[in-house]
Amino acid sequence: MIALLDTAGLAKAHIVGHDWGGNQAWGVAGWHPDRVASLTVLSTPHPAAFLKSVWTSRQGLRSWYMVLFQLPALPERLAQRTLAKSLHDSGLPDDFVDRYAAAMAEPGALTGALNWYRGIPFSRRPPLGRITVPTTYVWGRDDFALARRAVELTADYVAGPYEVVELEAGHWLPETEPEAIADAILARVRSSLNS
Repeated sequence: MIALLDTAGLAKAHIVGHDWGGNQAWGVAGWHPDRVASLTVLSTPHPAAFLKSVWTSRQGLRSWYMVLFQLPALPERLAQRTLAKSLHDSGLPDDFVDRYAAAMAEPGALTGALNWYRGIPFSRRPPLGRITVPTTYVWGRDDFALARRAVELTADYVAGPYEVVELEAGHWLPETEPEAIADAILARVRSSLNS
């Protein structure tokens, strides 16, 4: 993200991320707060809050697939047969299921996506501290992958202006709640401009 900002000639940006993009957004805000005007993260809690919730709630049970996805070859074989059904069962609308399943059928795409999980044990970045930039965390209370405890713990890792927006929704917030997401992003951007 920093290279992208540099290439675009931007000193700062309002950063928004969902799922793995949310994880990356937390990292940019934590490691490069001088480059972040505001942060809006969808679904994904602060990484330290997530890790703590794995040991203090049912989050570990919800995250079982993360271990499975780190295995060699097997996840690709399973996903080739079950990806569309799994996406549908997780609450993703059918028009997006078809689009995402087709994208993952492209050569190397599925392995590339799974490699995010396979890289977890090898991550050597310094731990994220408390986030100091203006932050909004948007969470769907019916999220199949992320439990309330991780949401609650995230507040412990944000020192700047902070708001949680809880929606009556699942994990796929950009696809199912685009207006609410746009409102949350714009509210965060406006409040950071006025402070």
